[in-house]
Amino acid sequence: MTMHVSTPVSSWTIDPDDPRAPPEHVWDALSPAERQRVVDSLPSEFEVSEAQPPEGDLHFNAKVAARDTLGAHFARTDRRVYVACELPIYYPNEKVFSPDVAAVLDVEIRSREKWVVKTEGKGLDFALEVIVSGKRRKDLQTNVERYARLGINEYFVFDRGRLQLFGFRLPATGARVYEPITIQAGRLTSHVLELELRIDGNRLRFMYGMAALPDASELIASLERMVDDVEHRIRAAESRAEEETRLREEETRLREEETRLREEETRLREEETRLREAAEHRLAEALAEIERLKAERGDR
Repeated sequence: MTMHVSTPVSSWTIDPDDPRAPPEHVWDALSPAERQRVVDSLPSEFEVSEAQPPEGDLHFNAKVAARDTLGAHFARTDRRVYVACELPIYYPNEKVFSPDVAAVLDVEIRSREKWVVKTEGKGLDFALEVIVSGKRRKDLQTNVERYARLGINEYFVFDRGRLQLFGFRLPATGARVYEPITIQAGRLTSHVLELELRIDGNRLRFMYGMAALPDASELIASLERMVDDVEHRIRAAESRAEEETRLREEETRLREEETRLREEETRLREEETRLREAAEHRLAEALAEIERLKAERGDR
């Protein structure tokens, strides 16, 4: 784990125990080089803390599945939505926090180690927290108040332990108090993601219309089936090609045999004609000889 020490940067000092981006008035007074040094000095790794608490498989798998499912969906639909998991978020002069899943619309899609609002030019549009056995008050009260105050448009909570789903939305631009999102037919609608969320068995599902977005394991299984199907088609095509080649070769062989037989037939006919002509010639000679001999006896 990387340790960070206090780093004086012009008129702003990074406290390793409470790292914060500077307030807006301090940020505005910094030069571009000083701002970059501030950003570089903000830590992206932490000791075990409230910002990054320890977690088990149920919590880890749920948040990673949500991130990967959303990331794959937006990549397929060509929407520029950046999706991150446990990314340190720095609002001006705010205590750092790391939502289980965060999403920001219309920004560059690239790998990041932290999200600094003043550098990126905007804050989060969407946040999702997963509860397994942790502090429900933090996610369902503290974060509801804080995320609304920071202007995060939508906030959802998936209580994996109790299989409950909660959603909150800012009712208008500039609002800083959430309104609960009403569940309809077991679903919560996200205007930010243009998707719906629901609980399916013991996991969180994102819905696009009537279809559930496939998670990573389902995508892999689908791709494997597609690969198997393609390989089967390739093998079948190769078999057909081999059979067609064999049939063409057999057809060529039969044609060559037919040609050979025709040539042999022609040769035999020519030989028959030659033998017949030779026999007729010898017969004519024999008859002529008989006539000659008869004529000789008659002269005597």
